[in-house]
Amino acid sequence: MAAPIPYEELRKAFEARKFEPLYLVHGEERWFIDSLQQTLVRHAIPEHERDFNQDILYGSDVDARAALSACQSYPMMAERRLVVIRDFDKMKENALFKALGEQPNPACIVFLVCSGKPNMTRHPYRALKGTARVAGFRALYANETARWIGVVAREKGYKLDQQAIHMLAEFVGTSLSAAAAELDKISTYAGERTEITADDVIQASGQTREFNVFELQRVVGNRDYDEALRISERLLQQSSNPQGECTRIVAILSSYFLKLWQLTGLQRTRIAENDMAKRVGLSPYILKGYLQALRKYDPRQIEGAISALTAADFELKGGSARSERMILHLLLRHVTANT
Repeated sequence: MAAPIPYEELRKAFEARKFEPLYLVHGEERWFIDSLQQTLVRHAIPEHERDFNQDILYGSDVDARAALSACQSYPMMAERRLVVIRDFDKMKENALFKALGEQPNPACIVFLVCSGKPNMTRHPYRALKGTARVAGFRALYANETARWIGVVAREKGYKLDQQAIHMLAEFVGTSLSAAAAELDKISTYAGERTEITADDVIQASGQTREFNVFELQRVVGNRDYDEALRISERLLQQSSNPQGECTRIVAILSSYFLKLWQLTGLQRTRIAENDMAKRVGLSPYILKGYLQALRKYDPRQIEGAISALTAADFELKGGSARSERMILHLLLRHVTANT
């Protein structure tokens, strides 16, 4: 089982104003780190004290000695200081922070952010890990994405229905940073409403209720080539970047067929549909459409579709002189053919 993501534990501690003097965070999913930093800033130092008692520094820009001095300084007429250092791993001479690891400043909260996973066997990290709260934020697995998109939405003050969450997950993959950006765009369509629907997700993407990539996915699942061609052509006409639209269609259909492939294996285990949905990151409501598609596609055909999608992705990214429309049309004919 994958290690739990420590985000919620740290967020709750920050909101309760329970701070440790030293944090070292890193990871592939930057949304967790950015959100924690915002929460820390909001709760650690009152707004009227921030000019004198808060520093947000960048490792590639700041001198290591000056940064260390800020971390070792005491607050000015306040309870504590806060120093955030982004890209700490890019700071020249950051080995000087070995001293802070050996003796943290109890009057200062230091939040060190590394862009990659640091080598914890070398200084300053070896010294820091002895006294710091160290937290890593790995990239999400596909079956975790829906839950975390719901968390992102709640933190922005929105509630998404299950179909909207599924659609958004298909658009952004496993990137919560991309999901947060997409939610900001969706908010302009929602206006004052706090409940986000699938229609909001579709409209924010520049598509329509009738002609959108999820409707295309549905008709591909039914092996309806003519309708798939009609919808894909309208999507390309609506797009200001046909090649980018084709690439997005291929990415979403690839995710679709990979989930179908996962479901074929799960069906053999005869587990309950609710458990099946959780394993692949779908709501039970959405799962029904996938199971219907499995009546049209056998495992060999699904593997053939995944191979065709991989080839189309390669062609669209410069591996072919054919037009994007030709690549997409041939792909749709291949994956919907009853062979």
